[in-house]
Amino acid sequence: MTNRINIGNSAFLLPAPQVILGTILDGKPNFMAMAWVTQANYEPCVMAMAVNQGHASHRAIMETGRYSINIPSVDLVAKTDYAGLVSGNRTDKSALFDVHYGELKDVPLIRECPLALELRLVQHVALSHDTLFLGEVAAAWTEERFLTDGRVDVEKVRPFTLTMPDNRYWAVGEQVGRAWHEGKALKK
Repeated sequence: MTNRINIGNSAFLLPAPQVILGTILDGKPNFMAMAWVTQANYEPCVMAMAVNQGHASHRAIMETGRYSINIPSVDLVAKTDYAGLVSGNRTDKSALFDVHYGELKDVPLIRECPLALELRLVQHVALSHDTLFLGEVAAAWTEERFLTDGRVDVEKVRPFTLTMPDNRYWAVGEQVGRAWHEGKALKK
């Protein structure tokens, strides 16, 4: 048996889903790459995400109470990375993606992304540097080509993830099992 070592309190979950946050900032679409996001409730569907309080996207969410979470494919790695490299406080990113609008009418959704969620802010919690936002999904948008039997197919979407602190993107790999199935053999 090997000895486990303490690596401090800055360990990151591996990997994190890479998404693009969409907001309306000063009347125009704005986008930010982010990976601190997860589903927090099933029904209604609520997504949780942490955004640094100094980011333009943080200000936009606080002002409008609406935003999008867009799931890019591996084809969008460069544009996604750019959206995280430059700040909406100094750079107009409104023309970076082909934008469309959905049920909420004022939430920028990225047409190039295989999956796009539009959300209403339901709660936020200020932390030391970031704010934890909880948003209810108003609608989810995709195209027929990303579905199998009416469900979003991860192999067709081809999402990617982010690992930190090495700051690398990874394509989602092969299926290794089925949830709520593989462990049945261990039940006694």
